[in-house]
Amino acid sequence: MDNDLVKSKKDNLRKLRDKSINPYPYKFEVSANSISLREEYDDLNNEEYGREVSIAGRVMAKRGFGAISFLKVRDSFGDIQFFLRKDETPKEVFDFLGFVDLGDIVGGKGKVYRTQRGELSIMVSSLEILCKTILPLPEKFHGLQDIEIRQRKRYLDLIMNPEVKDVFTKRSRIISAWREFLDSKGFLEVEIPVLQPNYGGASARPYVTLSNAWKSNFFLSISPELYLKRLLVGGYEKVYTVGKNFRNEDVDKTHNPEFTMSEFYWAYSDLNDIMSLTEQLVEFVTKKVNGTTKTNYQGVEIDLKAPWKRLKMVEEVNKKLGKDVKTMSVDDLFAVAVKEGLEINPDEKKWGLIVAELFEHFCEAELIQPTWVTEYPKETTPLCKPSREDPQRLIERTECYINGNELCNGYSELNDPILQRIFFEEQKDQGRAKGENHPMDEDFLEAMGYGMPPAGGLGLGLDRLIMLLTDSATIRDVIFFPQMRQEGKPEQK
Repeated sequence: MDNDLVKSKKDNLRKLRDKSINPYPYKFEVSANSISLREEYDDLNNEEYGREVSIAGRVMAKRGFGAISFLKVRDSFGDIQFFLRKDETPKEVFDFLGFVDLGDIVGGKGKVYRTQRGELSIMVSSLEILCKTILPLPEKFHGLQDIEIRQRKRYLDLIMNPEVKDVFTKRSRIISAWREFLDSKGFLEVEIPVLQPNYGGASARPYVTLSNAWKSNFFLSISPELYLKRLLVGGYEKVYTVGKNFRNEDVDKTHNPEFTMSEFYWAYSDLNDIMSLTEQLVEFVTKKVNGTTKTNYQGVEIDLKAPWKRLKMVEEVNKKLGKDVKTMSVDDLFAVAVKEGLEINPDEKKWGLIVAELFEHFCEAELIQPTWVTEYPKETTPLCKPSREDPQRLIERTECYINGNELCNGYSELNDPILQRIFFEEQKDQGRAKGENHPMDEDFLEAMGYGMPPAGGLGLGLDRLIMLLTDSATIRDVIFFPQMRQEGKPEQK
């Protein structure tokens, strides 16, 4: 059937060219769109006319009833009807309909008109094809339902499922509001290199690429953190990025190897300041985009109004185990983890890492409303100041969880260059088995030696925030072109 449709479309293309009609013209003057006309002519009565307009879009439906024909045309804002009637439409325009197929992009001119049945339309006086299509759209009654095809061929998804376009329009508004808030607070948006001679700022496996110019390996950025801290050393006090990070990791509903992250750093502040700022920021964005601090996510109402709940990691794990983990040995904690079925590399058996794994196992799924988790074990990152409560075991780190998923990660940033080197050394082999170990960055350590002011910093996954505010089930639903296995190619090792 598709082959017959393709043949028919190509036949119409040939006929247009035989008539010396260009099926791919250079330009069309558009004077209106579907939504502006609906607003302007909301009170237009049936069988009344408005002004003459020109409008363009894709043909989504075509119907004919003898002396009357209709086209449903979809532009960037919605659908509008092209109405053709033999007693009013020029004969050559009416005849031209025979060359118009579903999916073609057309331009029409005519007066705004409300039909006898009340449908706002364009009474077409001239019609032209702006792009003749040669492939048929997906079957109209069932639309495009296959999730993998929708994500792989996003252009078809956008054509056939208008609500998808709404999600990505809102994505753009969310990121604009994010920037608006930070700009209003005196933060400067900056750019960091995506190709880096050394990677850092997170525990993640990087993508590696070869530089022909320098004859050496470079890495795609896994985090902008170490470069932003260099800017603090250089004298900037409030900086942020909105950009891509790349982590060579598995794909699931909240992870895509290429994702959008925003990180911001604020000199002379600490973790408490950063948590308060982030609460205000997310509340501002939510109200700006959704008109309220409340959002319904997958059937659960989430309220993002500040302030958010705060918990301490160790205290929550203590509640689940019925004992104080600070009194437990590494072997005792490891035994609990094994009993719970957790996969922990025996060669990387450390007290703090096991505590963090137990917290993830027992507690994360219960954190539905926005919740800050603080006082992390020091083994979880080398880039954070020691805790003021327990500087030997804990650090001033936080992560926020919503609906059981991590949204962001922040610190009171470590600015002691000697202690920074010690922490790097202590943790240099963590995650090595997975390729996620944190390498030593001598240039960063040198920069810290010149003095970095005390600061707070935080990174937030914008894709996850967008998921939340658009009620999207997976991260792939909010990324135009998510990373997917190439079609027709076997999985490579």
